[in-house]
Amino acid sequence: MAEQHFDVVIIGGGPAGYGAALYGASAGLKVALAENDKVGGTCLHRGCIPAKELLETAAIVRTIQHAGDFGVEVEGKAVDWGRTLERKQEVIDRLAGGVTQLLKGRKVDVFDATASLGPDHSVTLASSSGETAVISGDAIILASGSRPRTIPGFEPDGVRVVTSDEFFHIPQVPMNAVVIGGGAIGCEFASTLADLGSSVTILEALPKILPGCDQDVARTVQQSFKRRGIEVRTGVSVTGHTPGSTGTTVHLDGGESLETNLVVVSVGRVPNTDGLLLPGTAVGISERGHIEVDEGYHTAEPSVWAIGDVIDTPQLAHVGFAEAIVVIKDILGENPAPVDNSRVPWAIYCHPEVAFAGHSEASAKEAGIDVVTSKHRFSGNSRAMILGQTEGLVKVIARKNDDGTAGQVLGVHMVGPWVTEQLSGGYLAVNWEATVDEVAAFIQPHPSLTELFGETMLSMTGRSLHG
Repeated sequence: MAEQHFDVVIIGGGPAGYGAALYGASAGLKVALAENDKVGGTCLHRGCIPAKELLETAAIVRTIQHAGDFGVEVEGKAVDWGRTLERKQEVIDRLAGGVTQLLKGRKVDVFDATASLGPDHSVTLASSSGETAVISGDAIILASGSRPRTIPGFEPDGVRVVTSDEFFHIPQVPMNAVVIGGGAIGCEFASTLADLGSSVTILEALPKILPGCDQDVARTVQQSFKRRGIEVRTGVSVTGHTPGSTGTTVHLDGGESLETNLVVVSVGRVPNTDGLLLPGTAVGISERGHIEVDEGYHTAEPSVWAIGDVIDTPQLAHVGFAEAIVVIKDILGENPAPVDNSRVPWAIYCHPEVAFAGHSEASAKEAGIDVVTSKHRFSGNSRAMILGQTEGLVKVIARKNDDGTAGQVLGVHMVGPWVTEQLSGGYLAVNWEATVDEVAAFIQPHPSLTELFGETMLSMTGRSLHG
């Protein structure tokens, strides 16, 4: 049988990969997609979606716990963990089915196989049954994703030690848990477990949790965690653990130990490049394991691009989608602008939620930019009071004009109720390089949570209503 040839061959079926397939097919390209696990990738099956599903369960528990504040009496607050996991899987299956149908509807050839790039744009496909085939493409997109990083001495066993891959299948909510890593994923896991009844300790090697977030935002989350009984310990390192009959004992640098039922290792992710490249290609891999690309995601091999978690850009599904669009436009000769990674939107779904885009106050100052900042708290926001969720703030960082007034909006940082759904205005302001005066002129609905964003901007003009 003759070798199948395509306009584009994509290796990896996560958001970056299937995003490129769908966008390319909608532009009329003949596309092949190879995925050796499940279309949808980590985000859909072992990451974004199941994590947010469990966080929503946690939110329901919090709502019930505070129902009495609204004059609603509720009896029985037990969590049916089995049903929780069933609903999580139902959501995943429905979304996965939708992606599969979209690919089928746009006539994308999907291969259930492990794919490796060889010379001359050849791609070798190896199925789980041992059969092999070779296809080729005018363009190749590498989007093989990533996997959880592990720590020596904390190899996951799915029982006492888990990463995000295993967490979504634990048989029960533990009485207590240690989360190693206080980044976005670690804070989401800690928040979920605490709301579901676990006693939680976060161990973070860096001086603060949520590195990369504005200091005021990270501080607000840590203070909220403390009020909820989540212990946050920063500047600590782990050396190993000793399994016991019902859990394990985590050993810290300095000789201290912590007994726990479950250890959740959340210390970042590493690119999936094992077996991806066969001899004869010029594609390079960095010391950290990422595929090396230029700002347009071109590798050193002509007409071979790489996108998503396999390159050194923010490991966010929506960034993968955006990179996919850039590459397909490049293939079509449309000369697209690359993604500005310093201005992408970030959303962290712990309680309280975090969302931001652009410079933090610290990063702006490190870049040598004189700034003006303003922050307003949800404690005075009417909608937040109605919801009974008044923790948090909105902070805006703007360039300081020569006369000392606030000029271009450089960063918008939010922490509080539903801020992941409120960031779009701030994201647009940052990326359109709008000024404070321009944004402040827009009207926010009342009563709404977004009023706080408007009020923060308005106060930076030198006048305000409630600020």
